[in-house]
Amino acid sequence: MGKVSKDALDAINKKTGKKISEGAVKKLASTVKPSTMQSEAELRKLIKQVSAMAKVPVSESTVNEIVGAVKKSGMNPNNMEALMKMMIKK
Repeated sequence: MGKVSKDALDAINKKTGKKISEGAVKKLASTVKPSTMQSEAELRKLIKQVSAMAKVPVSESTVNEIVGAVKKSGMNPNNMEALMKMMIKK
């Protein structure tokens, strides 16, 4: 994964009120494979990992919305930034 944009990190940190490092985002992103975005179970696990990293609780209904949006959008599995942006809008 390339560099996480400063805008994305700033938005995440501002929204969560927490300081999340680029390294932490990259480490988590490195575990994402194309199959992760295709498997609902894997996608749910990833959402919970991001939620835990950001220390922001995500309701089951929000998890369902994110899973649905990712599946419908056919999101590029290499675009972790887009997934994180989607989560912080909730």
